Amino acid sequence: MKAVNPDLSVAPQIQPEDVTVIAQQGFKSVICNRPDGEAPDQPEFEAIKTAAAEQGLEVRYLPIVGSNFGADDIETFTKMMADLPKPVLAYCRSGTRSIALWALSEARSRPVADVLADTSAAGYNIAGLFPPQPGS
Repeated sequence: MKAVNPDLSVAPQIQPEDVTVIAQQGFKSVICNRPDGEAPDQPEFEAIKTAAAEQGLEVRYLPIVGSNFGADDIETFTKMMADLPKPVLAYCRSGTRSIALWALSEARSRPVADVLADTSAAGYNIAGLFPPQPGS
């Protein structure tokens, strides 16, 4: 689990039994960006949703296949982040899709270089999502 900022952390795949600890760590919401059935050993979203409900967490499902981020996906993620109680934990297989959605959302209102600095500080290199930046 890696903090991006005070409102968002990203993580690789979580398990239903992880949700208690996630709640104890102070998270108020969970966003799943991994489609069901992507791998045979992953839990279905409904199992995570049930565990989250038992802990009083808000939970949303925005599955992203591969790196196919559409404008609608970015807009939906932006709205989720605006509406959900904070802090939010977003997860997928490795956390990369989740942080990429955040970065694409943030780049609408912040300089790309600043967004990439935040993603890099969290341990993710997603510069390839954006056109080359001046001075890079």
